[in-house]
Amino acid sequence: MAQTNINIRADDDIKLIIQIPCYNEEKSLPTTIGALPRHIDGVDKIEFLVIDDGSRDDTVNVARRLGVDHIVSLKKNSGLAVAFVDGLDACLSLGADIIVNTDADNQYCADDIEKLVRPILDGQADIVIGARAVENTEHFSWLKKKLQRLGSRIVRYASNTDIPDAPSGFRAFSRDAAMRINVISEYTYTLETIIQAGRRHMAIISVPIRTNAPMRESRLFKSMWQYIKRSMLTIIRVFTMYKPMTLFMITGVLFFAAGFLIGLRYLLYLFFAESPGAHVQSLLLSVAFMLIGVQTVTMAMLADLISANRKILEDVQYRVKKMFYGQREKYHKKLIK
Repeated sequence: MAQTNINIRADDDIKLIIQIPCYNEEKSLPTTIGALPRHIDGVDKIEFLVIDDGSRDDTVNVARRLGVDHIVSLKKNSGLAVAFVDGLDACLSLGADIIVNTDADNQYCADDIEKLVRPILDGQADIVIGARAVENTEHFSWLKKKLQRLGSRIVRYASNTDIPDAPSGFRAFSRDAAMRINVISEYTYTLETIIQAGRRHMAIISVPIRTNAPMRESRLFKSMWQYIKRSMLTIIRVFTMYKPMTLFMITGVLFFAAGFLIGLRYLLYLFFAESPGAHVQSLLLSVAFMLIGVQTVTMAMLADLISANRKILEDVQYRVKKMFYGQREKYHKKLIK
């Protein structure tokens, strides 16, 4: 297992902040907040933070009445990924040593938060992902189960990790890991953060967790087709960003090989057929495919250079964040109330 980068000083109180992205959650929020733990062995202080993603109902007032410690309000609905990142930024600003992200619909069993936090407290992990028993989840359709399994398999390959439930949003981050997270997608953060962690050699593990019965339909997608489309686009984008050489090189080689075989077919007709000029279309198609293959291989090399440059920029961003947040510096954004 890779060495962890947990930055918790022994002489300081350990603060855990549980963040909850919310969009029109006035009905489910009381149940979710009520189930959250108030004490965990090894943690000195637990605080709750709600990210209001432009809710149009009474979510903010409900959160205040429930005694939530911090509220981050976004002016308009910006999506789960944006709310997640803004939540991490707020938690870091508030001096969190460990950050737990959970859903507002009470999907995840709050009693398992201690299972997420424990490996970080013990110095065994930077990021801990809660793994649901997807195959035994009754409200998941057969297609959704297969897609989640496929997505998790692709993420494991791209990230060099063994996370069984990549789409799970129930996860814990050490302070150092949270500063290294850099989400680009506006749809979801789940796949991208795992791949980033794996590619940056952070210690990321999975623990089995329980789920509760659904309180409402998922709002992340309007239909199964939209879920499939967005999931595939996310996977393609992730591969383009983090495995560009593999993606473009394989594509280029396939095009070149197809063009070569078509060209070979043309040569066979040229030398052995009675009418050699009848298959010029094969020659044109062969040249086109081989040119596309060469160009795609060139793109693979350029994309790999860009990917290397992105890694340098991510390292610079991490160092800037460390300087900005400092050691337990209490910087409060105006949005945090």
